[in-house]
Amino acid sequence: MVTAKTHLMFQGNAEEAVTLYSAVFPEFQVHGIEEYGKGEGGEPGAFKLARASLAGHELQIFDSPPVHKFSFTPSISLYVDFSSEDEITVAADKLADGCTVMMPLGNYGFSEQFAWIEDRFGVSWQLNLPSAVAG
Repeated sequence: MVTAKTHLMFQGNAEEAVTLYSAVFPEFQVHGIEEYGKGEGGEPGAFKLARASLAGHELQIFDSPPVHKFSFTPSISLYVDFSSEDEITVAADKLADGCTVMMPLGNYGFSEQFAWIEDRFGVSWQLNLPSAVAG
């Protein structure tokens, strides 16, 4: 059986990202956390990997000990539909701390409430309130 999930690789701040996403999205669930063991490259006992989900979508959140010359890019993003204006406003406000707002929360014609935010870790989020919900 084939399965697929989104893999997010951080470089020293994955645990902090998991904490933020848990605070932003009530539907974010952590299903397990692994720590580095002796001889695995990371500091023994440090955060290594979290298995999580957001609204049923599986995520693998990894903290890489070596620093790489690459990071996240906005060409790949997590697209989240909300069921109320309050939910999308709260999420956009929480993600906006220390981030780059590529499209501030607003009406863009294709969506009555939409925002595109690159969080402080470099992960890109497209937040949407579908017109059927907003109208």
